[in-house]
Amino acid sequence: MSLQDASVVVTGGAKGIGRFIAHTFARQGSRVAIADMDTERMAGTLAELKEFGVTAIAVPTDVREDAQMAALMDRVVREFGRLDVVVNNAGIVPHFSWGVPRWPAIKDMDESFWSRVLDTNLLGTFLGTKHALRHMVPQGSGHVLNLHGGGSGTGAAPYVVSKDAIVVFSRMAAGEVRDAGVFVAAVHPGAAIATEDAPEEARQRMPGPDIVGDRFVLAAEAGLELSGMLLTLKEGKLVGEDWPPPPENR
Repeated sequence: MSLQDASVVVTGGAKGIGRFIAHTFARQGSRVAIADMDTERMAGTLAELKEFGVTAIAVPTDVREDAQMAALMDRVVREFGRLDVVVNNAGIVPHFSWGVPRWPAIKDMDESFWSRVLDTNLLGTFLGTKHALRHMVPQGSGHVLNLHGGGSGTGAAPYVVSKDAIVVFSRMAAGEVRDAGVFVAAVHPGAAIATEDAPEEARQRMPGPDIVGDRFVLAAEAGLELSGMLLTLKEGKLVGEDWPPPPENR
């Protein structure tokens, strides 16, 4: 699909990876809606997007709330006319921002720690996908791109569980809507990334959001043969991996 004037939603778009992803679509001439709870930073990112000469809006949204996610997608369709791409990026990497010991052990973990990560990362992805599909299935097109996560094999248990579950969820959702011409996939950012909220030592040793490159743009242009897969960028080309393998192949 052509991304010129395409209607794109990026959750968690005020900062970090989401901000970078929003910029990549604006460079393509897409109309971009960013959703976030950080209204101050969202205003700054909105101004940046408009510098590309595209239509852009900022919608304060808690991705954990069903009604707010429904209202986000409805507003985008109302203002942009349709819904072409939804990037479910919003998520929590807790040790960077919560003031707790790095990767608390399960035996020491508060329920609130577990729930906040799962609700933001996984429930938010479910709600974003659900309300995107309400519009995409009737129109017979659209791409839902769900952020997997760098370094998801290590770290805090709720983060790993949420990110790996997103891959399985994306495959299940893709199977439901393939016949409607709608694309759903998980997209790996390329590595564990240190955003502007990471500690200085992390930003010194880890790549920044620019490592993501154009992979989300390429994923938004991908054909249905890659739907349901875990997508990554290798030597400038988008490739899909059927991971974890379907039960019949295990």
